[in-house]
Amino acid sequence: MSDTTSAELPNAARDGRLSYAVFQLARAHRSNAAAMLRALNLHPGQELLLMQLFDQDGQTQAELLERVGLDHSTVSKSLRRMQEAGLLTRVPAPHDRRVMVVSLTDAGRALREPIADMWRTLEQISVRDLTPDQVETFTTCANAIERSLRDRSRQAPVE
Repeated sequence: MSDTTSAELPNAARDGRLSYAVFQLARAHRSNAAAMLRALNLHPGQELLLMQLFDQDGQTQAELLERVGLDHSTVSKSLRRMQEAGLLTRVPAPHDRRVMVVSLTDAGRALREPIADMWRTLEQISVRDLTPDQVETFTTCANAIERSLRDRSRQAPVE
């Protein structure tokens, strides 16, 4: 069932109802997350980098790129901002001065619980009207859609 009535759905999206719903969901979710991150003086995406560093501090910039799945310029800009804010350091690796090793500062480590709390709150807001079974089904479907899109993006473009 869908809450999106035909009046709310643009005509051009009628054959792409799921894609339109994913777009609307992502936009609403990101907006809520961004507001919560602002309260922590973070920009969207920075928490993803911090969470990776909470799990394994001292990663190279390339490792972080691969783990978060963002483009190089976005990660580089975020890391620069976070370094300027005193949340992390970037130093050349001893084995290769071109490789940058990213490490948390005490201020960055101090964000572990506030970020975990933010994600818990966002989760509670997001699943408020869902049963545990619906959450599990949605998560399974969302992961399958993401895999399908990721696999498609790895293929050569169709002409």
